[in-house]
Amino acid sequence: MTSIQKQKIKNQLLPWLDVIAITAWGILMLKYWFTGKLNLLIHPDYFWLVIVGAIGLLIVGFFKGIQLWQQRRRYEAPNNQQQHINLFPPGWGSALLLTTAILGFIITPRVFASQIALERGVTELLGATRAQPQAFRPTIRPEERSLIDWVRTLNVYPEPDAYTGQKVKVQGFVVHPPELDQNHLLLARFVITCCAADAYPAGLPVQLGENRNEYPPDTWLEVEGQMITEKIANKRQLTIKASFLRKIPQPENPYSY
Repeated sequence: MTSIQKQKIKNQLLPWLDVIAITAWGILMLKYWFTGKLNLLIHPDYFWLVIVGAIGLLIVGFFKGIQLWQQRRRYEAPNNQQQHINLFPPGWGSALLLTTAILGFIITPRVFASQIALERGVTELLGATRAQPQAFRPTIRPEERSLIDWVRTLNVYPEPDAYTGQKVKVQGFVVHPPELDQNHLLLARFVITCCAADAYPAGLPVQLGENRNEYPPDTWLEVEGQMITEKIANKRQLTIKASFLRKIPQPENPYSY
């Protein structure tokens, strides 16, 4: 096989690599949507952008494939006068896109865990940036507030004594911060404002009647009890005094928004 024939085959195959890479990314984005994994990566407000983008990629890949199929017998020798300077050799960019898409099919997105929460720092304050700020509802019954509802409530009025004695029933995953003693754990959830890259943990401490080793990190719990004020790490802090704890499965959508 001559060098011209090899170059001809290469020039015919490389455009198909572009089509495969574009189509693979479109399919991958739709797969995340259909399987419910998209909510682990992006805020629901932006789902439509991903879906529209995926459909757009599939359309581009389809018509590009038709064009290449119609031109499959045509070969034009490279024009040395029209060479372009590329950072990577031809086909490398498409190969990289295709490789990452294949990894996306193989590797399932994983929910952030307690170690990430410790690294990012669990807070009782919500970030100022929200895609759609939710209205504060002071009339909601305390026992009907979610964990993040309680955090939002503290954002509006941070005096913990104002909530002492109120009933609470919340769900979240367990974190064992080193500054808490063995009779306390932190109940937390990750909050997404845009995508998983900006997710941050928010939560409240829980006072136990037993050693926290009974509830390992990353265990999902439903906690019932009442609010008290405690001094934790030299700070007066609203704390859940647990009267009942129940291990629960990880929710289908573990993040809050």
